[in-house]
Amino acid sequence: MATDIKAPTFPESVAEGSVAAWHKKPGDSVERDELIVEIETDKVVLEVVAPEAGTLSEVLVEEGDTVQSEQVLGKIGAGSTKGAEKKSEKADAKAAPQSEAKAAPAAGGKSHEVKAPTFPESIQEGTVATWHKKVGEAVKRDDVLADIETDKVVLEVVAPADGALAEIKVEEGSQVASEAVLAIFTEGAGGADTTADTTPAASADDGSGDERIGDKILAPAARKMVAEHDLDVSKIEGTGKGGRILKEDVQRAVQAGTAKKSAAPAAAPKQAATAAPAFEGERPEKRVPMSRLRQTIAKRLVQAQQTAAMLTTYNEVDMGAVMDLRAQYKDTFQKAHDVKLGFMGFFVKAASEALKRFPDVNASIDGTDIVYHGYQDIGVAVSTDRGLVVPVLRDTDSMKIADVEKGIVDFGKRARDGKLGIEEMQGGTFTITNGGIFGSLMSTPILNPPQTAILGMHKIQERPMAVNGKVEIRPMMYLALSYDHRMIDGKDAVQFLVTIKELLEDPARLLLDV
Repeated sequence: MATDIKAPTFPESVAEGSVAAWHKKPGDSVERDELIVEIETDKVVLEVVAPEAGTLSEVLVEEGDTVQSEQVLGKIGAGSTKGAEKKSEKADAKAAPQSEAKAAPAAGGKSHEVKAPTFPESIQEGTVATWHKKVGEAVKRDDVLADIETDKVVLEVVAPADGALAEIKVEEGSQVASEAVLAIFTEGAGGADTTADTTPAASADDGSGDERIGDKILAPAARKMVAEHDLDVSKIEGTGKGGRILKEDVQRAVQAGTAKKSAAPAAAPKQAATAAPAFEGERPEKRVPMSRLRQTIAKRLVQAQQTAAMLTTYNEVDMGAVMDLRAQYKDTFQKAHDVKLGFMGFFVKAASEALKRFPDVNASIDGTDIVYHGYQDIGVAVSTDRGLVVPVLRDTDSMKIADVEKGIVDFGKRARDGKLGIEEMQGGTFTITNGGIFGSLMSTPILNPPQTAILGMHKIQERPMAVNGKVEIRPMMYLALSYDHRMIDGKDAVQFLVTIKELLEDPARLLLDV
């Protein structure tokens, strides 16, 4: 009996998505929880994994097609014996080279100093966030060895050649200066034991993406979730075939809090010496240092509240016209510009027009001076696992809605991967933050100094509204504008927010400039 492959349940603020990429073709064998297809929305890229093991028998939606929440994308049929024989052959073929690799002696070559990157002038130091490789573990040239976290971005340190780490000089959590020596790297080196430990399981070499860590086998979705939550794999019990750890197993471990790392890996003795003690007693606690990015966010938020005379004004906007426009032109827009038409493009363009009409809202305060900007650079708040970052769209007044949407999608992907540059998060004359993607109905956004205003978007919710003397159910969104009363008067703040409301409720105004 065929099993349906369905799109994920989209958040309330996401109406639809598009099929970004199929990772399997009809006839390919798949394992349970193996990544099959990616769905791209205007906020995030969602992964769809196989609900059962078998063979991809049918693809119902092609790449680039628009799909709805929980729509059937394809079907999985029973697996074939032929596919199993191929897996066995590949496993046997893989086993021989692995045995040879274990017997091969480690080779040593030229040594290199692995140094921290050259930090920008605005960054004094960084913190070693994560070592991705252990001493003796074989790596390829340009593999990521470590992450250096600064108060703005995460910088990657890569391998200078094929080889292995001979010595780690700076442990995780330590502070380092620009170009500080982090480790010693030897070309052509690599311990046989490490190679054996990190080699993927032979049974997973058929393209399923499974990975063996120690004596545990992880599905791709489970492996990604383990990395995101920094969990100890040895503490997670797998319920899949052969003890395979599935995404559901990791989710249960996260909710129960039973798989948190309580000690450093055994292969790094120096780290074990500084590891926090294991939890004991009935009321356990854990103390961890605040990340540099989180420290900077906290400092700036407190500074904003202490130095600005911050007030917030609210209004609500009927999103019906924008939603109708999106529904009418979504396919044409995506074919023409290769990007989905989202809500943020309308808000950025409406804010750009309103900023031109109210220059005080687009200004910033520098000490006792007011700086008026003859351009509109709008920052868009993006939530990541490390904290909130605000990359900036430059000259939004001259950007088309398609350019705005492409920029936001690009920012979102690179922010979550820690790939944003410092220059992309500096400056900005105004900020937009969207708590609606997390279900927020109403909130008070905090200023992003030295800017004097920030716009908060919220979830779209159907509510009964009086329209021309009749009660109608309309898709409504609350808007919040926090502003610095030292610079902006209440009248200007209210009229600015009303202008955005009017432009969104009649999108033709954005085209006619009225």
